[in-house]
Amino acid sequence: MDRRAFIRNAGIGSLVMTAGHFPLQAFANPEIVKLTILHTNDVHSRIDPFPLDGSRNEGMGGAARRAARIMDIRNKEKNVLLLDAGDILQGTPFYNFFGGELEFKLMSKMRYDAATIGNHDFDGGIEGLNKVMPLGNFPLLIANYDFKNTLIAGKTKPYQVFVKDEVKIGVFGIGIELEGLVPRKLIGETQYLEPIKMAQKYATLLRSEEKCDIVICLSHLGYKFRKEPEKICDVSLAAMTSDIDIIIGGHTHTFMREPDVLRNKKGKEVIVNQAGWAGIMLGRLDVFFERSKKDHCVTCKNTFLN
Repeated sequence: MDRRAFIRNAGIGSLVMTAGHFPLQAFANPEIVKLTILHTNDVHSRIDPFPLDGSRNEGMGGAARRAARIMDIRNKEKNVLLLDAGDILQGTPFYNFFGGELEFKLMSKMRYDAATIGNHDFDGGIEGLNKVMPLGNFPLLIANYDFKNTLIAGKTKPYQVFVKDEVKIGVFGIGIELEGLVPRKLIGETQYLEPIKMAQKYATLLRSEEKCDIVICLSHLGYKFRKEPEKICDVSLAAMTSDIDIIIGGHTHTFMREPDVLRNKKGKEVIVNQAGWAGIMLGRLDVFFERSKKDHCVTCKNTFLN
């Protein structure tokens, strides 16, 4: 079966990456393992849908609609991983009144597996983040913030390994430079570590030491910056590292109907995906592995929640 016929007959959306010589007819084979990665970013405390006021986003998003869509997918798919790329907090009165409590409780109800930290997640200071973190039944992953001598020292992780149907998935987090975005009084003695160096360190660790079959970076660096092309972003992160298979991004509120497929410094493919902002879109990548796990391919079904 050729690529176009496979996509049409399987109803899977776009085939965005194929590793090695993965045979398309193999998708009907029980020896194929499917992993469904769902993801959000920059939800910014949007609990309710946008109001019906004639604006561009009217009626879209909302935690209830997102939870229902996630539940529906979980009922259909065996292996689901649910991730968030930061800026969970700030943007509506829910945050102003409750300081992030509701956001973390809802994410726990939806069974998020992991999230990274965005710059706005510090808007209540280290104290505010420390207060709501216990309400989340998921780890906050961040490899390039050193929280030594702060309230949340030892309460985050650089990475986590998940196992789904014998497939090992390594996930780590990378955050944006906080200087100029977050006042020093809000982050205390938090130290920012160079993102490319730390990303490479943990991608290699996950691939070589943890023996992960796929490595995912949760990034709050931003997709890319037209006015600041030299600024580190997801596009440059992909190009300047190796061992990362998928970058799930945030910060720039970029709506992507389909991911970018870029090349890393060794010429291998890297997927970069982002799901806009405010919970308007749910990102989805389906990864199909051979049981041998030598090859895999990825399809995309990013969808608007309306």
